[in-house]
Amino acid sequence: MAVGVRGNFLVAINVECVTLAFVKQLKTLKNKAKNLKIIGVIPARFTSTRLPGKPLADICGKPMIWWVYNQACKSKLLTESVIATDDERIAKVCKKLKIPYIMTNTRHATGTDRVAEVAKKIPADIYINIQGDEPLIDPKVIDAAIKPMIDDPSIQVVHLMSEITRMHELVSTTVPNVVVNHNNEAMFFSRFPIPYPRNLVSKYFKIVAVYGFRPEALKRYASLPKGLLEHSEEIESLRFIENKIPIKMIEVVSENIAVDTPSDLEEVRKIICKKIS
Repeated sequence: MAVGVRGNFLVAINVECVTLAFVKQLKTLKNKAKNLKIIGVIPARFTSTRLPGKPLADICGKPMIWWVYNQACKSKLLTESVIATDDERIAKVCKKLKIPYIMTNTRHATGTDRVAEVAKKIPADIYINIQGDEPLIDPKVIDAAIKPMIDDPSIQVVHLMSEITRMHELVSTTVPNVVVNHNNEAMFFSRFPIPYPRNLVSKYFKIVAVYGFRPEALKRYASLPKGLLEHSEEIESLRFIENKIPIKMIEVVSENIAVDTPSDLEEVRKIICKKIS
């Protein structure tokens, strides 16, 4: 009995120490972030081959873009967040819901190009690209992309990755895989499972669609042409790899659902409606 009580007491002490350490770390980060302008940019375009108009898709009485913006606002490290769109229908809804937005060029091929335009119009130290089709995005995941850029000024680009735990994600062409080197820098992204399992592969990783950039990296990205690999895979981040711009990959735990299809939308609706009911 005494051993059990002592054991529980030690566990409680350990949990308290971990909690205090996390709070202290977060406070340090927030103090560092005070000297930086960190903008969350949520690219939103109306045209989509699989799900047209999805930023305005209704989820429990609110458009999808509202849910994404609402989650971004819960970040502890973002200075502000803004919608980047090229469509007046999305702009009209943002205005009605009092969501900050900025109009961007209709010719942008990728969300990163759209963020690069925002960087020209709104000066900041760090830009965080938060995908407009992820209404369940965890604010802590957003902060996970910001932390390494605050800690290490030499990092120009950060992406997040998460272990693939569901077989349907591994074989889905809408869930890009990533492989990294020993420095946790991206080596390649693919819509095909990589690496090929000729021998035992212990883990596969997918991209979590939150990206961090410094303004210099965005400026260079926008000046570069779309390369062969980016054309082939239709994964915009390959432009960095093709031009030898390192991408720091940060592993996070994320079971987030990107809304790419009508079935994804229905699943997200069920989850959110259950949460708020």
